[in-house]
Order: sequence, then C-alpha cells, then structure tokens
Amino acid sequence: MEPDEWLAERFEADRTRLRKVAYRLLGSSTEADDAVQEAWLRLSRSDARSVDNLTAWLTTVVARVCLDMLRARKSRAETLQALSAWGADSGDAADLDMELAIADSVGLALSVVLEKLAPAERVAFVLHDVFDVPFEEIAPIVGRTPVMARQLASRARRRIRGQPTVSAAELDRRRRLVDEFLNAVRSGNIDAIVALLDPDVVIRVDSSAAPVGRAVEAHGSTTVARGALAFAARTQFATPMLLNGAPGIVVAPTGRARYALTIDAAGEKIRAIEVIGDPARLSQIDFATLNSPD
Repeated sequence: MEPDEWLAERFEADRTRLRKVAYRLLGSSTEADDAVQEAWLRLSRSDARSVDNLTAWLTTVVARVCLDMLRARKSRAETLQALSAWGADSGDAADLDMELAIADSVGLALSVVLEKLAPAERVAFVLHDVFDVPFEEIAPIVGRTPVMARQLASRARRRIRGQPTVSAAELDRRRRLVDEFLNAVRSGNIDAIVALLDPDVVIRVDSSAAPVGRAVEAHGSTTVARGALAFAARTQFATPMLLNGAPGIVVAPTGRARYALTIDAAGEKIRAIEVIGDPARLSQIDFATLNSPD
C-alpha cells in the first residue's frame, strides 16, 4: 500500500470520533468539519509513521484547532446570535440528524451549559469527562499543567451543576411540577395541563419567541393551556434545567438554547410562565443541569 493511501485510511478510521470531538467542542457542524479538515492537512504534512498513537495525536490536533476557533470568536453576543438560527449551519438532513445524535449522547442540558463555558474550561471538561482523555494529554493543549487542567475541568463541572437558589424541598417540588407540565404538554393532555395551572396564571412570550413577531401576554388556565399545546411540537428538543438557580425548561434544538421557559410556582400550581427567545436575554441566564429526583 502506498504511504498516501495508508495515511488516508488511518485518518478515515478516526474521522467519526474526531468529528464528534470537534462538534462537542464547537457546537457547530460546519465548524467541526473545518476543524477535522485542518487536522487532515496537518497530518498530511507530518511524519505520521513516527507517531506512536495516531488516534491520540489527531485528537490533540483537533482539540487545539477547536480551542483556537473558540478563542477567535469575536464576541459572546455574535456567537449566541449565530446559534439562535439553529440548524442554519447544517448542510442537509443527515448533518442535522448527526448533530441531534451527538447532542443526545451527552444530553441536551449539558450541551446548553457547554456554550456558557470559557474555551479552556470547555476543552478540559469535554476531553476528560466525555472522551476520557487524560489530564496529562489535555495540559499541553490548553497551555496548563496537568493539575491546572484538572482544576479547569473541576470548575466546569461546578458551573454545569450549578447551585439552586431554593431549598432542597422546594427544588424537588418545583422540579416535579416542571416535569409534570412538560409531560402533559408532550402528551397533548389539556386537562392535565389545566390542573397544573393556577386559575389566574399568566404567560408572557417575548417578540423573539412569539410566532407573530411581537410580545404576547395571555391570562387564565384554559387560555394558557391551549397556548402550551402549540408548543408541543418543540418538546422533543425541551429539557428541564436550572435557570438562574430555579427549575425551568430549555428548548435546545441540536443542543443549542433557542428558548427558555421560566416557571413561577406557588404551592402545587404554576402561576406564571415567561418564554424567552431573545439571544441577548438568553445570554444573561445562568444555565445549569437539573438532576432527576432519586
């Protein structure tokens, strides 16, 4: 076999893993492809036969490329604006399916929180906790010692888990209420939705989330329940999360926050729901994962 053929075959054997690493680090199918292509170019210019572990070498190269790309993003606002047009960077249905599969593999909630991490934190956490890369190999990628790389991943974990702003008992109650509400909407059970709502419940939808393109406000359990059913089609992308320390719902196509639903509850009833779609407002929310009750 010719050297070029051998190199191409070896790279193709690792392409799927490399694209998963790149996508998880970047959150963009197009950028992930660019990073993998750059890894191939660097491999083709190197003496690959002198590399003992080519898979590890390629993972390191892709991670470094991704870290440079994360750092080069001009501003957080621009990034969130780009992410708000979810799926726009997917060339076809196959790309979208792959993004969904990758997001699902680590959970939509985790995917959302990753977007909030600093580049080095994101790289350290994803490589170690998702892809089992040792900190000794992560350290040179992020320009830190192994101990500092471990600290980056630890800090990322704390941000991912978040700290509830309510008591443990209140957190459990609200979490169950959010789960029941989401399940009722998914099943299209309007009676179950109404039963969870305060008779005087109010829902507010900002202009970025409302289908009519302007802010909407509605009152009353029956009216709000009917409006919630219009949201049912999006629930395949919805997941309960902590929003600024309180249980709510995030709609995250391909793992990217598109809408956030804050839920205000009193007792066993929901008394207010706010649907947020404006990227600037989404950027101000502190997202964290919400573990299921035991």
